[in-house]
Amino acid sequence: MTPDRVNPAELAPPRGFSHAVVATGTRVVFLAGQTALDGDGKVVGDTLPAQFERALANLLAALREAGGAPADLARVTVYATDVAAYRARAPELGAVWRRLAGRDYPAMAVIGVTRLWDEEAQVELDGFAVLR
Repeated sequence: MTPDRVNPAELAPPRGFSHAVVATGTRVVFLAGQTALDGDGKVVGDTLPAQFERALANLLAALREAGGAPADLARVTVYATDVAAYRARAPELGAVWRRLAGRDYPAMAVIGVTRLWDEEAQVELDGFAVLR
């Protein structure tokens, strides 16, 4: 797959996401929501950046196991229990994203939620990828 990231000039410049992603391929991988769960099913990390890093690593591990790579991500949704904290920590979270997933940004949204399935979780990521 060679995704085409589309960022129209009349829209605000994207930072850390793409406005649209056009992807063609033969397989679509739907990725379940991932929080900062470790292999024993316990939430790890006391800070938002630590939990974001683990949740993203979990999402990417599922993607890799399905035969994909970070550049194959077409869409990611981030669910945050504190959007103000997410915005305040955005530079740190962006650095985590770039270190783990690179600079090929999918279409993204951040949604504020009251709580997540795992009560200790501060953030959850889900998405889908298109593979060749």
